[in-house]
Amino acid sequence: MATNPAPARSDQPSRGWQVARPRRPAHLALLVLLCAGLAVYAWVVAAAAPFSRGALVGVVIPGAVVGLIASFRPPERIPPPAELDMLGMSYWMICLAAFFEWEASAWRDNSWPWHPSFTNLIGPLLDPHLVKSAAVLVWLLAGWALVRR
Repeated sequence: MATNPAPARSDQPSRGWQVARPRRPAHLALLVLLCAGLAVYAWVVAAAAPFSRGALVGVVIPGAVVGLIASFRPPERIPPPAELDMLGMSYWMICLAAFFEWEASAWRDNSWPWHPSFTNLIGPLLDPHLVKSAAVLVWLLAGWALVRR
């Protein structure tokens, strides 16, 4: 026979998941407006030709905004871990070293078709405007996540 656990007293911290309070309509409207603005910005920046002045401005503006936010509202510092997971760290370092070796050797060999650089491989995937806009939007959100952290 199953018994229900006793309800938690108000002076005890609750364990488990807590239900988030519903947001106020003003917060939702602001969130929708912000997401729409980011989507429009990503669409406009994705229309710029690579390595053009428009592409440069499209990258510098969010970088400056995120930099200003990070400098005036520094995030709360996360305490360093007691010890580093060397096995996990070594896997990441091996992948990073392999990637840099691949890029450096492709640059040294002038990116022959039999040894393309990562840029040459990813370029055709980012050609459609919608995909490039989504990539810019993910880049913007990743920058915001770094600032919030």
